[in-house]
Amino acid sequence: MCRATSDRHCEGVSTPPCSQEPQLFFAEHPAALNRARELCATCPLLAECLAGALERQEPYGVWGGQILVQGQVVAEKRGRGRPRKDAA
Repeated sequence: MCRATSDRHCEGVSTPPCSQEPQLFFAEHPAALNRARELCATCPLLAECLAGALERQEPYGVWGGQILVQGQVVAEKRGRGRPRKDAA
């Protein structure tokens, strides 16, 4: 999310995509997170946002078009429910 990186980075961007539907960027449902990623794809601050989130070790959310879980970039977030069968 642009707003969380720094207002300085948002200069020149009239309405950052993350300000349109901010709840999507911290949603639990994978479909909502994918929608947030789509919004990020149009943002000129994509790289700065992701770099800032990784630097700050953001615990979760969509940052710079990537999903973070426990501070790590993941391809997809699993929904709540039963653990995987291979998890012991």
